[in-house]
Amino acid sequence: MLDAIRYLVAGGISWRAMPVDFPGWDRVYAFFRRWRQHGLITEFHDRLRGRVREREGHEAEPTAGIIDAQSVKAAATVPADSRGYDGGKQISGRKRHIITDCLGLLLVVAATAANVGDRAAAGPLFLRLRRLHRDTCLVCADGGYTGGLVDWCRQKLAFALEVVKRTDDMEGFVVLPRR
Repeated sequence: MLDAIRYLVAGGISWRAMPVDFPGWDRVYAFFRRWRQHGLITEFHDRLRGRVREREGHEAEPTAGIIDAQSVKAAATVPADSRGYDGGKQISGRKRHIITDCLGLLLVVAATAANVGDRAAAGPLFLRLRRLHRDTCLVCADGGYTGGLVDWCRQKLAFALEVVKRTDDMEGFVVLPRR
């Protein structure tokens, strides 16, 4: 069942286009729907993330994370009320805000209109991070997360938000430490 669902997601196919190698599409969909209703999809993801972290020599629960956002173009079929214009990237569409652990494994994600600023979306994301991952004590971010957000994280959520900025002499893409 899991392989059938993964095949469907990876291929972007419809339920009815499920190959005959898998169980019937209606059976697979019924399992998927039941798992989603009971929160098991999230449970599967979290358990797999813990196993990968342990295999890589880390504790199952992360203590540090990295936050970033990316604007992506939206198709013409995307409703206008769920997209916006990101002036910095000059993209009309949506923005995905993610927090990963230091291995790049997903911890928390949110999608907004592209005109929603990084700091505005970060608050609810950090609240979810604190609720889901109590051991997290450090989150690294780029310069878009400066300001009162650093103090708010320290005082209200009891973790450090470390802003790692580029220096003025850097040109082009440069990998920054801890980001």
